[in-house]
Amino acid sequence: MTRPAVTLDDVRAARERIASGIECTPCPASVPLSELTGAHVACKLELLQRTGSFKERGARNALMLLPESQKARGVVAASAGNHALGLAWHGRLLGIPVTVVMPRFAPLVKVATCRRLGATVVLEGETFDDARKKAIEIAATAGLERIHGFDDPRVIAGQGTVALEILDEVPDVEAVVVPTGGAGLLAGVGVVFSALKPDVRIVAVEAAAAPSFSASLAAGRPVAVPIRPTLADGLAVGRVGDVSFPLAAAAVDRVVTAGEDMLALAVVRLLELEKTVVEGAGAAALAALLGDRCRDLVGRRVVLLLCGGNIDLTSLDRVIDHGLAADGRRWRFTTRVSDRPGGMARLTAAIAAAGASVREIAHDRTFSGPDVFSIGVEVTVETSDREHAAALLARLRADGFDVVPTTPAP
Repeated sequence: MTRPAVTLDDVRAARERIASGIECTPCPASVPLSELTGAHVACKLELLQRTGSFKERGARNALMLLPESQKARGVVAASAGNHALGLAWHGRLLGIPVTVVMPRFAPLVKVATCRRLGATVVLEGETFDDARKKAIEIAATAGLERIHGFDDPRVIAGQGTVALEILDEVPDVEAVVVPTGGAGLLAGVGVVFSALKPDVRIVAVEAAAAPSFSASLAAGRPVAVPIRPTLADGLAVGRVGDVSFPLAAAAVDRVVTAGEDMLALAVVRLLELEKTVVEGAGAAALAALLGDRCRDLVGRRVVLLLCGGNIDLTSLDRVIDHGLAADGRRWRFTTRVSDRPGGMARLTAAIAAAGASVREIAHDRTFSGPDVFSIGVEVTVETSDREHAAALLARLRADGFDVVPTTPAP
């Protein structure tokens, strides 16, 4: 029988190999997330690694397995950010030169941090595939070893060490929710649980903008899919790995697809309830439990793999606004008010009487229709939740305002 590309023994050996340079991250129970989802939730806090993600595990394992001659020459990798950060940090610790090729959309914080850690950063193309092709070119011309971020057995074995820790920390775990892009983390986790506790449910979560894993499952082999910009930039992979896919496919029980609204809402929930800043890819684990798609996990002990915390601060405010809108706490509508004294005051009084707050009002006299004695207004309000927004809508209509929601109706 053909030996799998990665085995439990490989993962156990990786754990011993990388132990001196990797944090054994905590996996505490979360009371608020348990109340929110109905499951008994614990969060594996991989965002507490030195560079903010689980990618350090595979990066360090791969670097330590290099022959001495290659350690002297160095390595190159294509990465949307976190694999690059992991290689840069552990290359610095181990004295191995690192070159990383990043797509131009990579978050600025990740680009700047890689450079600060001493890596040579090359920005190439608009997609991960563009960066990958450039990394292959650099490897060939400069004699560097290419370390793939998710399709390298050394990397997959390193990522699998997180599953060994989960079993130590939550021995009665019944399900693990794993964010999935190229399927390297999913493969490593799957190898461990398939060998040691096969009854544990493995739920993969991918971004709706990059559904490469579910497409590959449907085809029975890795296939390429078009990807769109996504908050979960760490999951924006157009094709799962040839090595990682069969390992992941054999272990996964279900794939959940998370849209941008749900990813943003998950970021907001983790900020509010766990006081934890998580990037979109990391928040994907919670996004899977929001709504009704995983109702079978209610009452079960579930570990969410919060795999990264490197969200770009320049976009965090937009993510929060988007998440609040998805939660019904930011709501926008249009209506008409009298253009006589007191017309606007009547509208704002009705909003205040319903307990909502006005965030923004835009007037339109010129293009608001033939009635010169009234004006069109677009109003953004802050509410407590969807039920509050629905009560506000009912109150405004009862007071005679012709309200047209411009965001989804509560």
